[in-house]
Amino acid sequence: MDTRDTAPDSWELEEDAEAPAAAAGLPTAFAALNVNAKPFVPNVNAPVFVPSFLQASAVEMPASDAPVENGSTEADMPTEEETWEQKEEPGGDEGGGGQEDLGSGETCAEEGGAAGKEDEEMMEEEEEEMLLPKVAPAPPDAPKKEHVNVVFIGHVDAGKSTIGGQIMYLTGMVDKRTLEKYEREAKEKNRETWYLSWALDTNQEERDKGKTVEVGRAYFETEKKHFTILDAPGHKSFVPNMIGGASQADLAVLVISARKGEFETGFEKGGQTREHAMLAKTAGVKHLIVLINKMDDPTVNWSLERYEECKEKLVPFLKKVGFNPKKDIHFMPCSGLTGANLKDPVSECPWYTGLPFIAHLDSLPNFTRSSDGPVRLPIVDKYKDMGTVILGKLESGSISKAQQLVMMPNRHTVEVLSLLSDDVETDDASPGENLKLRLKGIEEEEILPGFILCSPDNLCHSGRTFDAQIVIIEHKSIICPGYNAVLHIHTCIEEVQITALICLVDKKTGEKSKTRPRFVKQDQVCIARLRAAGVICLETFKDFPQMGRFTLRDEGKTIAIGKVLKLVPEKD
Repeated sequence: MDTRDTAPDSWELEEDAEAPAAAAGLPTAFAALNVNAKPFVPNVNAPVFVPSFLQASAVEMPASDAPVENGSTEADMPTEEETWEQKEEPGGDEGGGGQEDLGSGETCAEEGGAAGKEDEEMMEEEEEEMLLPKVAPAPPDAPKKEHVNVVFIGHVDAGKSTIGGQIMYLTGMVDKRTLEKYEREAKEKNRETWYLSWALDTNQEERDKGKTVEVGRAYFETEKKHFTILDAPGHKSFVPNMIGGASQADLAVLVISARKGEFETGFEKGGQTREHAMLAKTAGVKHLIVLINKMDDPTVNWSLERYEECKEKLVPFLKKVGFNPKKDIHFMPCSGLTGANLKDPVSECPWYTGLPFIAHLDSLPNFTRSSDGPVRLPIVDKYKDMGTVILGKLESGSISKAQQLVMMPNRHTVEVLSLLSDDVETDDASPGENLKLRLKGIEEEEILPGFILCSPDNLCHSGRTFDAQIVIIEHKSIICPGYNAVLHIHTCIEEVQITALICLVDKKTGEKSKTRPRFVKQDQVCIARLRAAGVICLETFKDFPQMGRFTLRDEGKTIAIGKVLKLVPEKD
């Protein structure tokens, strides 16, 4: 016991005076002792024991079980937060709670000194395993994984965020401990089933109401690809945010709730299932995966009939929006809460023979992207952080550190100070990656979402007036020249006015009418001249489809979708 008590003194002595007076045997004994005891005991036991079990149970639990149960820790940060939160709770009831807590921790440490050795080694191994997906920088010679941006869309409460959270857990991007913490907090609010979605819904408002507001971002990797999850809000008030999310996506996952009544409300006239599928198509998503979620619900119970019923209702609609059912759409059943059929096939569902969700994503063919095109990076968001930081998806071209770029439409010349692709710093980026750029030469106030970073030798077009082909999707009355709406084009949102209707286009034959129409109504296609309130960046659909597609919205509804045919130069 003496040695253990005097251990700290020996440290100080050794530091101050190299312990000249100590007997020759003692320092060696101490050295051995400290090597074994110091690194392990506090590290493993302190963070693990104190938070996970409150005072009483800390003493009851045998020391050797605990590390294994909590073996799946990944980061030390959540543990510290937990200790504080939880120390406050018991501390409130009994005055000396905190000290008792510490005491029990120490006793456990002494008991577990011998027994905990094997556990500690196991835990070390487990920690290493768990940490791999989180960091794992690819070896420099490895080919860069293809970046794919996946947007989760669908009606409110269909389970988009939960599936996103579950995928992050299954691929090891969120550790078990963080989820346990979320689960506990969710239980306190009587919202047990929401805890997975909290991995993506990070701010307080979203968690309290259980509704996503902003597009959540996260990423995960499979063997062949690197995926960015964009978790779009399903609520109709936040459709503008959802459009911004969908405009960055290559692939959309339409989440449908199979629960009785929920599928029907999502799919009826006012539901968001229809609107989202259409907006995703307009935003340029080519491939759609339809996840029929909540198959584990008692009203469904993995029934093939219900799955087929949902499928039959969806296919004609998705066909009408413009997806090809044979090539572009893939249906699969799943359960976001239990994680069934997301990573591994399920036994309850013998009739589904395809790949599970993550495996299916991995097996998709690669997207073609032009890395030698001009640099185009529409800005989604910006903030101040030791300089000006912008977020966006690189649509074409490649960006490297210290490169000079031009911010359109203001024509500010900026320099790239640092590049982060999905929070990992890199020196250069290729198309399709979600980037954070730190810029020099521009203030955060001078940037707005919808601005575009371009290469100086090839600027994107900007203007206020353009001609476009529009399809009126839903509008009660007629639309005449002088009509105002809100234009969503790539990440830009601007008010526009239809200044003139040029001609009607026949849907079947594509013929244009000879005379100018005086108005257009629902389900008609026309070519019109639009004028934006301010200068916006855009390209013709033919030159650069990602920046030539748009939607028009008014009164919280999507009224029309269209593509830019030609840019009209301003008259001076």
